[in-house]
Amino acid sequence: MRYRVSDHARQEIERRRIPLALLEGVLEKPNQAVPERGNTRAYQSTVEISGKMFLLRIIVDDSVDPAVVVTAYRTTKVEKYWGKL
Repeated sequence: MRYRVSDHARQEIERRRIPLALLEGVLEKPNQAVPERGNTRAYQSTVEISGKMFLLRIIVDDSVDPAVVVTAYRTTKVEKYWGKL
């Protein structure tokens, strides 16, 4: 997927200490891509960060080319978001 990272997303990724390699890996091969609000979709996968398992959710506007990463965050609430279709 061709994408660019918005300034907001870049700040949040840094603040939340999400490794860029994980972000890129999820965007390349997500376990799921589920609809979110408007034109956005959550690309998500379970990942290990600092020895703990998280769901990494990357919110992307993929209605434009290149797609725009709006934000990204990690959560332990896998069941809340997993399979949300």
